[in-house]
Amino acid sequence: MRCPYCGRDDTQVKDSRPAEEGAAIRRRRSCPGCHSRFTTFERVQLRELTVLKSDGRRVPFDREKLARSIRIALRKRPVDEDRIERIVNGIQRKLEVEADSEVTSRQIGEIVMEALRAVDQVAYVRFASVYRNFGEAKDFRAFLGELEPG
Repeated sequence: MRCPYCGRDDTQVKDSRPAEEGAAIRRRRSCPGCHSRFTTFERVQLRELTVLKSDGRRVPFDREKLARSIRIALRKRPVDEDRIERIVNGIQRKLEVEADSEVTSRQIGEIVMEALRAVDQVAYVRFASVYRNFGEAKDFRAFLGELEPG
């Protein structure tokens, strides 16, 4: 693993332990060159996923982009980081198991909305407002009307 500080290739693992309920390995590393310490994570990846964007481009699936969008939706909400990681892991695993090797950004958005709706209604509405590109207050009202029971 390359040192993120000085670029040296021969960093040393000082400690390894399971993380994210056994879904990942957390490794503490140190660089013999600049003596910096940093953490890396290893995760199982069942297969490579390609995302088909709405404009026709194909890009590799980016787990961190998925996690970032979920964290933004859940910002200042009573959901801890472990729960967010479980949500991201669940979505990624669902895509790897159930989807083809190519998945549309629309499919990912719908899965994220489904997951957020089960966790936090405010985060669900936040994500939907960006994902569905609400332009006016009436768009919010219509969407919120769908949430009303009965």
